Amino acid sequence: MRHVHIPVQRVARTAKEAVVSARKLGDKARWYLPAAVTADLIGAGVPVGLVFEAAQQARPGYCALGAAVAWAGVQALRRRYAARLLGESRGVLPVVHDWLILIGVLAVARVITDENTPRLSALGALLPALFVTVACHKLTYRHLSAARREAQAVSRVLVVGEPDAAESVIGHLAARTDHPYVVVGVVPVGPGEMASGVPVAARLGPAMAPTPHGDSGAVLGAVAAHHADLVLVAPGARLGGDRLRRIAWALHDAGLELAVFPGLVEVSVKRLETLSAGGLAVLRVAPPVSGGVQGVLKSVLDRVAATVGLVLLSPAFLGTVLAIRLGSRGPAFYRQRRIGRDGVPFVMWKFRTMVVDADALKAELSGSNENDGLMFKMRRDPRVTRIGRLLRRTSMDELPQLINVMAGNMSLVGPRPPLPEEVAKYDEVELRRLTVRPGMTGLWQISGRSDLSWDETIQLDLQYVDNWSFTSDVDVMGRTLRAVVDGRGAY
Repeated sequence: MRHVHIPVQRVARTAKEAVVSARKLGDKARWYLPAAVTADLIGAGVPVGLVFEAAQQARPGYCALGAAVAWAGVQALRRRYAARLLGESRGVLPVVHDWLILIGVLAVARVITDENTPRLSALGALLPALFVTVACHKLTYRHLSAARREAQAVSRVLVVGEPDAAESVIGHLAARTDHPYVVVGVVPVGPGEMASGVPVAARLGPAMAPTPHGDSGAVLGAVAAHHADLVLVAPGARLGGDRLRRIAWALHDAGLELAVFPGLVEVSVKRLETLSAGGLAVLRVAPPVSGGVQGVLKSVLDRVAATVGLVLLSPAFLGTVLAIRLGSRGPAFYRQRRIGRDGVPFVMWKFRTMVVDADALKAELSGSNENDGLMFKMRRDPRVTRIGRLLRRTSMDELPQLINVMAGNMSLVGPRPPLPEEVAKYDEVELRRLTVRPGMTGLWQISGRSDLSWDETIQLDLQYVDNWSFTSDVDVMGRTLRAVVDGRGAY
């Protein structure tokens, strides 16, 4: 089975449609910068002023002004107000890092000015700055993401590379909307047909042009003709070394940006490190995190959260059990054999949402499978009971899996636990998703659940396995709440 990259966010536009849309591009919304600066000033200044006033500090106004200026200054020095970065991230960790720097700066200022407000009060007064800045980042991120789904506030990209490599890059970029690039032209290197529909702006020969400005002149002409903001190069046997360097010289002399696609897919930038070896630019790819302190934190969070969750949700469990038993004959819980980490089988617990003989009826419904891969999914599965539809819509049927999490068979976050018959048909790529514990939620749940194709599900699981971190788990859990409320793909 050949796996191709399938996007997290599917879009209904071809590469050619993306080019047409890109003709109406605009810059990022002008309110991003003033909103960010205002949020930082108010988020730090107002709480400090109120707390210091309540503490009867001698100069609350000056302290508030100092905190506001310090917070905005830290953000400015960290280049958070740069146009290239505004709206690009909703991550919490960078803001926390900046906030810790602010604490250090103000601690020094406290010693110098002999300010005597209680330390805990001063620290508490600075917490709102953290929350307000994170909220502002999330607001601009969502606005920018919505704009990019309409091909606005993006960079016009000219792709240069051998036809197959260029087609791969174009396909990846045209299919997703969670990035700022729209391909408006392509410069193939060597012979070969281009089937993407993107205009061929120029074509370079298979070997370096005999004249110094042959290749670079063609690329510069293509940039000018299509008003490109960035040239994205996919290196290959026909485009590398001196040839690529000369094109880079020409682009940089003209004040244009150059980016190089290294051929890696779905590798987090946190795992990448640029090095220099003997004059060569080397890209080091760190191995995925598999243990250490982050692994311990994940295990502790799983066990503690599962235990607390079972205790707090026990009344809801009792009500659900009664509703299931009254709604249809059979047990309230459904146990099923699933495959866990390293291929070890385990029994997974769920609330029963189907009739008792659902597994026996599955073979009769195989022709109605709406999933394009190894999973069986039907939007209107006749085996699902009335209360079962409600449980699936709200994802409450998954709650008994907290028992599996507490037992160590599953995690709060991870790939979907597969069935044995699915694993029996896995190839080498699909088996890699079994290198971590399966989860109650994961990238698959916050990205569409049952609406996803098989390839999309596999790509999301591999993305999780290769780029896992403790903070990414926390982020997924936060986004799961919204996915559950939305209910998209839950059936």
